Amino acid sequence: MDSVRAGPFGQLFRPDNFVFGQTGAGNNWAKGHYTEGAELIDSLTHSMGGGTGAGMGTLLISKIREEYPDRVMSTYSVIPSVENSDQCFTLDNEALYDICFRTLKLTTPTCGDLNHLIAAALCGTTCSLRFPGQLNCDLRKLAVNMVPFPRLHFFMVGFAPLTSRGSQQYRATVPELTQQQFDAKNMMCAADPRHGRYLTCSCLFRGRMSTKEVDERCSTSSTRTRRAAEWIPNNVKSAICDIPPKGLKMSTTFIGNSTAIQETWKRVAEQFTAMFRRKAFLHWYTGEGMDEMEFTEAESNMNDLVSEYQQRQDATAEEEGEFDEDEEGDDMMG
Repeated sequence: MDSVRAGPFGQLFRPDNFVFGQTGAGNNWAKGHYTEGAELIDSLTHSMGGGTGAGMGTLLISKIREEYPDRVMSTYSVIPSVENSDQCFTLDNEALYDICFRTLKLTTPTCGDLNHLIAAALCGTTCSLRFPGQLNCDLRKLAVNMVPFPRLHFFMVGFAPLTSRGSQQYRATVPELTQQQFDAKNMMCAADPRHGRYLTCSCLFRGRMSTKEVDERCSTSSTRTRRAAEWIPNNVKSAICDIPPKGLKMSTTFIGNSTAIQETWKRVAEQFTAMFRRKAFLHWYTGEGMDEMEFTEAESNMNDLVSEYQQRQDATAEEEGEFDEDEEGDDMMG
């Protein structure tokens, strides 16, 4: 907190608004959710992961949900809350490091380099709240168009053009940006969209460009990839914000609701199950007031989520049509 106060952003906040405990959450979810975090929850904070970010963060959004049930809740998380958010933009250190190594060719990426990528994606998803545009897209519109089933609200985020901090910026065209944003190497979540299907996706462009060209490019890209669910027609939404990011003439942020994100949950579930079977590290959590049953419930909840994604991935338009016809036939016979 002292480093924030002394840094360039220290003057942005009132001194009364710095709220903190005397001890940290110690990278312990239960400490952030049940003990240390519960004492501070009447004040507001949010971070990406760990004891304070995940433990206290999930407690915080559950409290906000109670107070404001009709508001759209958007979160940016490493491992998100399954139950309390309406839309979640998932970010993954592994994917961010891959972008730094492979695309940006950085040999020793720092936290600043990773934060630069995260900031680009975050600014892209919220720019329509701050700036005017030809086709504007607020968070509620995004939620309505992107979430076909309430539990499947975890989005993969990408940004184009990808540039490292302080590098020479270049002018990209709409076709180049569209091609880049659908590229699997651009995703900031360690799941490969080629292994699943896009239920819905959104392309948020920034800068001066033709609306017609954006629509044409987005529709042809989605059909060319052949990874869109055919039972959701016109499932690519586009928005254009007039103001580009600093240093660029135009950019785009990609948000995809892909069934491939189940790879992330499977990876977490495997690591979790391996430890939970041996009850490794469990005492740190039960000691803070957690019940063992909560872990079992969380595990089955995550497995159900994976099954639901797989079910939607395997669904086809023909199957649904046949099912409806069978039902009609049964009604006529009855």
